[in-house]
Amino acid sequence: MRYTYLIVIIVFYIVALSSNAQPGTAIDSLKRDSLRRDTIQMAEISLLQLQEQHLLDSLVKISLEQELRTVAGDPKRTRELELKIEEIERADSLRKIEELSKINQLRRISTGYPVAPFRDILFYVYAWVGPFKAQDRAAGITQRIKQLYNDDFSNLDSFKIIKSENSYDIFYKNDFPVTSVTNVDALWLNTTNEQLANVYLTRIKSAIQQEREENSLTNWLNRIGLVALIILGLAIVIFFINKLFLAIGKFLSGKAGITIANIKFLSGPQYKKLVSQVLTIVRIVMILLTVYLALPLLFTVFPVTKNLTNTLLGWVIDPAKSILKDLLDFLPNLFTILIVYFFTRYIIKAIKYFANEVDAGRIHITGFHQDFAKPTFNIVRFLLYAFMLVVIFPYLPGSSSPAFKGVSVFLGLLLSLGSSSAINNIIAGLVITYMRPFKIGDRIQIGDVAGDVIEKTMLVIRIRTIKNEDITVPNSTLLSSTTTNFSAHVKEQGLIIHTTVTIGYDVPWKEMHKALINAAMRTEGVLKEPPPFVLQTSLDDFFVSYQINAYIREANIQHIIYSELHQNIQDCCSEAGIEIMSPHYTSVRDGNTTSIPENYRPKDYKPDAFYVKQVKDEKENEKNDGPPGSTLQEVINIVH
Repeated sequence: MRYTYLIVIIVFYIVALSSNAQPGTAIDSLKRDSLRRDTIQMAEISLLQLQEQHLLDSLVKISLEQELRTVAGDPKRTRELELKIEEIERADSLRKIEELSKINQLRRISTGYPVAPFRDILFYVYAWVGPFKAQDRAAGITQRIKQLYNDDFSNLDSFKIIKSENSYDIFYKNDFPVTSVTNVDALWLNTTNEQLANVYLTRIKSAIQQEREENSLTNWLNRIGLVALIILGLAIVIFFINKLFLAIGKFLSGKAGITIANIKFLSGPQYKKLVSQVLTIVRIVMILLTVYLALPLLFTVFPVTKNLTNTLLGWVIDPAKSILKDLLDFLPNLFTILIVYFFTRYIIKAIKYFANEVDAGRIHITGFHQDFAKPTFNIVRFLLYAFMLVVIFPYLPGSSSPAFKGVSVFLGLLLSLGSSSAINNIIAGLVITYMRPFKIGDRIQIGDVAGDVIEKTMLVIRIRTIKNEDITVPNSTLLSSTTTNFSAHVKEQGLIIHTTVTIGYDVPWKEMHKALINAAMRTEGVLKEPPPFVLQTSLDDFFVSYQINAYIREANIQHIIYSELHQNIQDCCSEAGIEIMSPHYTSVRDGNTTSIPENYRPKDYKPDAFYVKQVKDEKENEKNDGPPGSTLQEVINIVH
């Protein structure tokens, strides 16, 4: 018979799983509830039958054991009785397994509903009773317990347990049913219904008694007093917090500002304003935190709000626990990151020491110039740090999260879109570094810009002109332009400065050469060896171009040397009686004073005379009967 019930339950369960009805409609929901209820009821009936069979077998076993003791002298009968007892025990074992299976089946399809009339849960209801669901039973029991609590005249000693045919019922004064404990309820908890009824009755009476004590007038007065004391303590704590921050503000405001390494970051008024704002924010945060931590203490005073205590504390404690747990979990990765970092750092220190030795000239590497040391070290350091970041990236917290990946992609996109010119300048800077077109302090010229190199970076170079103007030139522009370095060979071979003077053909070239060389030799900064020399660069229609060339060692002051050279050329030419004047002008000057300064002229110097050409009219000549043209006379008068 029991196997028939089991087959029926399985059939119903299969039908429930294979149903194609769409959820959400009222009819389907009613069908599912009805099927579920029938399944639970059949399983419960099966459990009751198994329990009754267990009791019956227990009685039969007791009878057989008594008979076994009376037939001790009959071996055959004794053997028959022993076999029957063993069969009953095997059947009882199988029955227990079946009961456990059905209980497990009920737990999968039936949910326990709590009975909590006040705050704490007294017990759970799992089994259906007739048409009443477990949920309805739990709600009814909760409502009846509250009704008894609200009755000021109810007496806890009036509760009774009354045994019925299939259950033990808890009554109040024989006429007010509180709950029933069936055999199925007992099977759920692997106990008897009588024991379970006693447990339920004890919990119900204890809950009502505790709730009455907590809501008594004396307890309420005590709670109100405790609340007032907590509020007073909170006010005192806030008062001392304000006093403390006021004292801290007065102490910190006494400083005149913030100065680090002779750099003043904040003036006196700015510093005081910053201190005031920061202290105000910190003070408000501390007050709010104090009030927040005091609220759970207030809520624990009243039974109704006790549950809020755990909620408020959980908002602070749970994140703190989570952070602490994450930190503890992160410790192995942190050690890995630290090992990689310090290993990389000490490798960089060793490379830096080697680079400094090369830069100082104490270590020589064939084909590797001293000025390559620092830029090469910077490149190697950057590559090592980049490699270190790649190695430690998987160990960083949140590195595998979608948010972290999204931020990484976004930053990479920004760098790729906004740093193309910067990347070009960096690459150009690397190329320029190893091309060695100049070094710091060299006098160079890039296009129309000439001056001394004062700074070289991976992106730009800065040039200071002779007018003390700082000009920034991007490395990419520098790489695509022609660069003239005046200082490259000035120490070994010297720099040749040159200037050109144009003099008419009436001046002997030897005298001109001598005057120009004398001017160069007088100039401060011009080397005596190798000696200056003159080149005649062109022979034009009216003049000869003379170029004076001289060696110097100081390329950075060549503009000053040029100025002094030009002054000396003027003096030497004047001393030699050579007039530095355009031949175009001197050919038509006609009696004007020479351009040579007066202190260089001879004492008997006089300007040349004017030349006047006088021509008589042809008609006048005809009157004199002369031949045509013969009457033309040239009269030269010297006009002083």
